[in-house]
Amino acid sequence: MSTCLSYAAWAPLAAAHERRADALTAGHRQRRRGGRAHPVEDFLFTYYSHRPSRLRRWHPGVGVGLRDAPDHAGAGFYREVDGVTSLDASLFVAKRGATLRFVRSLLAATAGRPATLGCFGLHEWAMVYRSGDIRHEDWPLRLGGAGTDEVVERHTVRCSHYDAFRFFTDEARPHNTLQPTREQQLALEQPGCLHVGMDLYKWAYKLSPAVPGDLVLDCFELARDIRTLDMQASPYDLSELGYRPVPIETPEGKAEYVRRQREFADRGQRLRTRLHTVCEQVEDAAALTGAGRPPA
Repeated sequence: MSTCLSYAAWAPLAAAHERRADALTAGHRQRRRGGRAHPVEDFLFTYYSHRPSRLRRWHPGVGVGLRDAPDHAGAGFYREVDGVTSLDASLFVAKRGATLRFVRSLLAATAGRPATLGCFGLHEWAMVYRSGDIRHEDWPLRLGGAGTDEVVERHTVRCSHYDAFRFFTDEARPHNTLQPTREQQLALEQPGCLHVGMDLYKWAYKLSPAVPGDLVLDCFELARDIRTLDMQASPYDLSELGYRPVPIETPEGKAEYVRRQREFADRGQRLRTRLHTVCEQVEDAAALTGAGRPPA
């Protein structure tokens, strides 16, 4: 353990985390109580499985001990020794080792590739191509059905992310330059992909409580910002909700999309490095207590 925090030191950190999480989830929680949905913001709670209440829970992360922390001591993957509560890295590796190794490998593989830009968010267009089944049926297609189909047909679709590709219509899949599968995930994911950037949030919460709370929220905020561009560049007209379209069917729209995509890729790489470091720290801490470092 590298750091030990007194209650006076860690309680304000936990309270600040809760306030930040509450602010980030306020809209979703209010809509949920009213039985309303939002096609952009609610994605992070419907596609991803982490509930607002879990996002609100603060964790110090691996290598940090807490004094006077009975709630943490009674939670999973923690242990208390001589009045100090900290992550039980050995137990974490024993229970979550397969996930830890997969995430570490995926983060390293993705970070080692250059960002491929210029997909222009066509995955959302391919999900409604030649289909009467519109995913966000309450919102109109900005160019109509025929106009949306024409955009797909005039472009080369370059989607490398399986969890986006699997929602393509059957007619759209032949338009894609790749036919990604789950088994190819480690070989195909690259840092310029918007969905890969959003998925950093998924990997952060799947490795909770080993990941510090501030890093989970940083990943959540990146996913929220990426989702905004994802839907601004989509075929849907969300102007009624205050979302200005990014018309990727035009040169100006393409230029804006690539500029913002590059910014997200840079933010994602920094978070990816932090998450990979957490994976290494968990493995090292487990090795010190006799669990051994998992194989690469």
